[in-house]
Amino acid sequence: MKKILLTSLMISLILFISGCEEKQNKINRYLQNWTGVNGVLEVYAGDKLVKRFIKIDKLSTAVSTEGNQARAYRYGYGFLDENFNFKKDSNEKKVYFEVSDYSTYVFFENPNL
Repeated sequence: MKKILLTSLMISLILFISGCEEKQNKINRYLQNWTGVNGVLEVYAGDKLVKRFIKIDKLSTAVSTEGNQARAYRYGYGFLDENFNFKKDSNEKKVYFEVSDYSTYVFFENPNL
């Protein structure tokens, strides 16, 4: 009886998780928010790198104050990597930043750590 109950519970859990990709994404985002990520945001002007932010835990999408419409920018907190060396130097401070959806930017996990 215990085996049948355990098996049916496992099957239900697998169907619940695998049945909805959005639920998987929410679980992944929850884990990343809890454990943190070592994100890098690079902003480009044409093909030239003009800003780099490091040690970003997440990018958030702004939402309108009335309703649930997404705004055309993302925001977060990170260290401004002024010398583009992927490291937080003593003179580099944590800052708030916003990037427009119309900007050219790339967000990725820091490969150097």
